[in-house]
Amino acid sequence: MTQTLLAFLPFYPLISFLLLIGFGQRLSWHLASTLSVGAMALSAISSFIVINQLSTQVPVINVHLWEWFVLNLNANLSDVTPAKINFSFHLDGLSAVMISVVSGIGFLIHMFAAAYMKGDENFSRFMAYMNLFIVAMLILVLADNLVLLYLGWEGVGLCSFLLIGFWYKEKANVLAARKAFIVTRVGDTAMAIGLFMLFKELGHLNINDLTATAKTFWVAGDEAPYWIALLLLGGAVGKSAQLPLQTWLPDAMAGPTPVSALIHAATMVTAGVYLIARMNGIFLLAPEVMSYVAWLGAATLLLAGIAALAQNDIKRVLAYSTMSQIGYMMLSLGAGAFSAGVFHLMTHAFFKALLFLTAGAIILALHHQQNLFKMGGLLKRLPFEATLFSIGLVCLMALPGSSGFFSKEAIIAELWSSTTAGPLLWYCAIFGALLTSIYSCRLFFLAFMGRRRFEHELQPSTSQLLRISLLVLALLSVIGGVFANTLTLSLSALFPVLPSDPINEPQWLHSVAIVTPFIGIIFSWLYFADYRAVEPANANTFQDKPSVFVTFCRQGLGFDALYDLLLVKPYSMLARLNRRDIFDQLIMLNAWYVSICHDVLKSSQTGKLRWYAAAIGLMTVLLLLSLTIESFSRGAS
Repeated sequence: MTQTLLAFLPFYPLISFLLLIGFGQRLSWHLASTLSVGAMALSAISSFIVINQLSTQVPVINVHLWEWFVLNLNANLSDVTPAKINFSFHLDGLSAVMISVVSGIGFLIHMFAAAYMKGDENFSRFMAYMNLFIVAMLILVLADNLVLLYLGWEGVGLCSFLLIGFWYKEKANVLAARKAFIVTRVGDTAMAIGLFMLFKELGHLNINDLTATAKTFWVAGDEAPYWIALLLLGGAVGKSAQLPLQTWLPDAMAGPTPVSALIHAATMVTAGVYLIARMNGIFLLAPEVMSYVAWLGAATLLLAGIAALAQNDIKRVLAYSTMSQIGYMMLSLGAGAFSAGVFHLMTHAFFKALLFLTAGAIILALHHQQNLFKMGGLLKRLPFEATLFSIGLVCLMALPGSSGFFSKEAIIAELWSSTTAGPLLWYCAIFGALLTSIYSCRLFFLAFMGRRRFEHELQPSTSQLLRISLLVLALLSVIGGVFANTLTLSLSALFPVLPSDPINEPQWLHSVAIVTPFIGIIFSWLYFADYRAVEPANANTFQDKPSVFVTFCRQGLGFDALYDLLLVKPYSMLARLNRRDIFDQLIMLNAWYVSICHDVLKSSQTGKLRWYAAAIGLMTVLLLLSLTIESFSRGAS
């Protein structure tokens, strides 16, 4: 029974996707939403039933569906046997956390989306894409081999392209979808090369056996695991929007708000974190790459925090906050604190889904206005949304008692004494926490306090689907910390305990980590005083005329401009120079030769019989002459 439920997890939304795509135009809103949301409900219920079957006696559940194909390659092994690539699922503590997030949070996002997108003419197609997104992510996190994982990995990329560009009549949406697809392909290519290298070196791609096989043939510091781990890291930074492949994520906000929530909270950006956690055995054999993971995470969380301070779009602030929080997870994984990183992945899914969906409800009430400088005073006018958004911000800032506090403090507590990370990365994490509290307060002051700056009257949604999903997410955000012990226990067997040096850990570390968000709140209260005032002292405060530095931060610290200068413009110039395509011209020489022959033969077809007779006679004379010359030359020899 348990294996059957596990096997069917991705097939409920897959069947819904097929029905919605095949009959979408004929389905009413009620039937389409019932199909899509109902399929997610079945997956969520099945997930929780299957997860409850895991225990210390049954730590793993495997289900084999069918044999996909067989690979045979001469690997560096004495006994080489063909590698069978199966369509099989593997459930352990890590994948249990992931399917609970994907199916549970995905179900709530689908409920919200059913209400949010109700009036859209392509509602069925939208919900079909959402279902397919969940299918790809469930395959990714349940796969027992890296080929099946890569299938889900690419499926997630395809669905993100379809959903970000869902409103394809707007040019900005199409460009954002294309950008997300192309940038993530860079990381995906690196990951594919890493998988080829793994198979060449070890002879199979079964995830459960890779760590044991790798430890047999390699030791920490060998060259092969270094390059493989580095290539896998390339795939992870692409999907999880970390430096240097982070530029696609803010632009992905062009899609509908439920898409933003699904990408940021439950699916795509967490895939890179999952990959590193799942392949921890390979990464631990490459200590230098572990250090790269930590430093990339630290750099991304600081860059994203600084960029978020200057954004004027509510969804872009949340997008940069996602980059920052994923940076914390990467920093944790690089420091060897795998359980803490996965815990933060789970709590972040709770409060980030809450923030995005509540932002969507606010945008809907403001007639799709997303500019923070055109909001203001919503605390009194939208008390329900303001309260829930405040809960999400409290968790984002990691104030004591919130789910974000327990998971982020678990990460920060591991950094100082970690031999991989160390004190400098601890300071980066603390500064990141300070930035988080500052940009969170700025967002709250601009949107919910001060004077009204929107033109039209508010139209808050009264949909029960929308409100129920927000309330459940708010509850999970508040109580998410209670899962810490259960999660740590379920993950303890999967992740090794790395050496640390707690002797040199100062007593004030935890106090500083707890106090830092409050310092940010006090600073914001003083610095953004005009944002809270009904009549700001500076009349130009809300006219949004940024300085050069603010513009630089608002544009993501210039990375788009840099890539445009180094990559896009040179490529465009080459395309213009080669607009007739020199390679096509070489191939077209054949066509030119045939055309010349055609013209010659055509010119000989005059229709004059005397010309034809003379030509035949001339050719006969030439033929006889050549035969005579050849016979004389043979006789002479």
